[in-house]
Amino acid sequence: MKITFIGAGSIGFTRKLIADILAVPAFHAIEICLEDISEKNLEMIYGLVRRDIEANGLTRVKISTSLDQRESVSGAKYVFSVARVGGLPAFETDIEIPLRYGIDQCVGDTICAGGIMYGQRTIPFILGLCKDIREVGAPGAMLLNYSNPMAMNTWAANTYGGVRTVGLCHGVQHGHQQIAEVLGLKQSEVDIVCAGINHQTWYIQVRHDGKDMTGKLLEAFERHPVYSKQEKVRIDMLRRFGYYSTESNGHLSEYLPWYRKRENEIAEWVDLSEWIHGETGGYLRHCREQRFTFEEEYNRWLSDPPLTYGAASRSQEHGSYILEGLETGRVYRGHFNVINRNAITNLPPDAVVEVPGYVDANGMAIPIVGELPLGPAAVCNASVSVQRLSVEAAIHGDDRLLRQAMLMDPLVGAVCNPPEVWQMVDEMLVAQAEWLPQYRSAIREAEARLANGKPIPTKEWAGAARLRR
Repeated sequence: MKITFIGAGSIGFTRKLIADILAVPAFHAIEICLEDISEKNLEMIYGLVRRDIEANGLTRVKISTSLDQRESVSGAKYVFSVARVGGLPAFETDIEIPLRYGIDQCVGDTICAGGIMYGQRTIPFILGLCKDIREVGAPGAMLLNYSNPMAMNTWAANTYGGVRTVGLCHGVQHGHQQIAEVLGLKQSEVDIVCAGINHQTWYIQVRHDGKDMTGKLLEAFERHPVYSKQEKVRIDMLRRFGYYSTESNGHLSEYLPWYRKRENEIAEWVDLSEWIHGETGGYLRHCREQRFTFEEEYNRWLSDPPLTYGAASRSQEHGSYILEGLETGRVYRGHFNVINRNAITNLPPDAVVEVPGYVDANGMAIPIVGELPLGPAAVCNASVSVQRLSVEAAIHGDDRLLRQAMLMDPLVGAVCNPPEVWQMVDEMLVAQAEWLPQYRSAIREAEARLANGKPIPTKEWAGAARLRR
């Protein structure tokens, strides 16, 4: 059985996923192919993983690298996408151009201005990957997508790519850990059901010893000495909507129209102890620093002992458990991103939802959740409209749909008027032209408008919540 990792140069994450897979004895004779556009990064991840494999005595595991995507997926039964299209240069424009229009993002990879443009770059890549999987992958090959924007990519792959695709995220597990902690329990003692859309999934059932604990969460989070400071937006949403959301404070704050629209109020809702709690451009800063320390970290990893594969060190990432369920028949219950098909009856059937699922040798089964509570459903539906417009814009290279997606985005729409959105989209199309082949004609028109029109004034602004160093 061959497993391929696309964008494998994300060294720490790829290495963790491989360690999880090779913790399963049934996978001790598989073939692993690592693909990336960076030969240097491939050499580093290959060296680390090969050393881990040898240290664990897995002599029947084959590992190879490739700079060619089509070659790498040839014969693969499972393909993991962990790629980031455009890398840091594109990501910088996702954050910095909208900031000039007053749009203060922390992460910018799901919706909002940055996430919408990230989808325009990534969806064509995902469809190209699906084409290669259809044509040269193993019959019935499966794509396991970890690339953001999760919902948009999974939506495009399933609707237009012709490849069985599931989207995987760890937000549900992290929130589950928090809930158990504030209740003074072990994670294994708290049973949860989460439902919604990726990064806006809601813990609609929280049980301990058969008792519903949902009503105890607000008080528990408000009195927690750390989360009461770090998760102000999540706690406020819990207070007003009745359910805790999966995603971090920084993520959640930029999906909603209320917490980052007024410059003088943003600091009230964020915490600067760590970027993920809402720092302006926090994830971009984090990624920049990682880039500068990358080789230093790599040398440290080489000097550290190799990883030990086994159940005790296996993470909570869903990927390895899905493969184990499909290949061995062991039942796994997790939360997956899939086409809705009325699993959540008050979200659109064509949308990608994050819901409970079961995996075994018969495949992946998604139970009917039913209706989300009306408030959470309304929040999700606003984002689903943005996602649908963004997917269709990316597929067809339709810049009118792209602009409409920006207008309908909750935070962009709260901050900008339509002329500002039109000009901002022009700037972002031009800045990201090398990654947007489907927009060639729209980019030429945008260049002409920016060169010849009377520009709407913007501001050079660092943002409202920068970490001071």
